[in-house]
Amino acid sequence: MNAFNATLLVLYAAGMSIGQILFKFAADRSKGEAAGGFLGALLRDGYFLAAIVIYAGLTVLWVWLLTRVPLSRAYPFVVLSFAFTPALASVVFGESIGLWYLVGLGLIVSGLAILVWKAG
Repeated sequence: MNAFNATLLVLYAAGMSIGQILFKFAADRSKGEAAGGFLGALLRDGYFLAAIVIYAGLTVLWVWLLTRVPLSRAYPFVVLSFAFTPALASVVFGESIGLWYLVGLGLIVSGLAILVWKAG
């Protein structure tokens, strides 16, 4: 896999994480309006709508990437969102990440490195 495709796959995973952060913002804001109509509040929320737009764009990017990279080589990059999302949640929302969580993420990212650089 060339560096350009690998970079786009990393950006795809980062975009997924950004979308999740926006969904969390929308969830937190719509909590207070749940009694008055959770779905209506969500559909009016700018964070939710921005996340939907990002995910729509990421879907197009993903399908385009699959024209260039086999699915079996592209899909493992999705696990990077498992690392990016908690890191962003820690910074943005102050969520804590424990040592064992970090160890697990390290193992996941190490697995990706093996798949990308050593497999087939």
